[in-house]
Amino acid sequence: MKIPTVITATCAALAFSMAGLVYAHDSEAETVTKNFEAAIPNIPGKSLIALEVDYAPGAASPSHTHAKSAFIYAYVISGAIESKVNGGETRIYRAGESWSEPPGALHSISGNASKTEPAKLLAVFVLNTNDKMLTTPVKNK
Repeated sequence: MKIPTVITATCAALAFSMAGLVYAHDSEAETVTKNFEAAIPNIPGKSLIALEVDYAPGAASPSHTHAKSAFIYAYVISGAIESKVNGGETRIYRAGESWSEPPGALHSISGNASKTEPAKLLAVFVLNTNDKMLTTPVKNK
């Protein structure tokens, strides 16, 4: 088994073992559920938070940034997610595919690539334990 597969399986197992409350930004188009949160015992001051993001068909999140300390690993559970980070290319990730976002990244596009089917992703944050705002909307100029 490849290491990324082990990491993906471990993160997914942890996330789904801890059903949580609705968290972060919610709308009729998307629902964000916190599935797991824990301090990382061998890295003082750091925590891991796993969020499940469910997108209705055609739904998208507004442009946003994440906590400045947050490294993010995103894994598409089902459907297809359109994503653009830090001015890079716009990509569509399908179930089983993943990407990462560096701390302080601008996530200008994040949404369901399908107009007819729902999509779901798992977002795993490694961040400073005292960071409370995971997502900050970016106002368009």
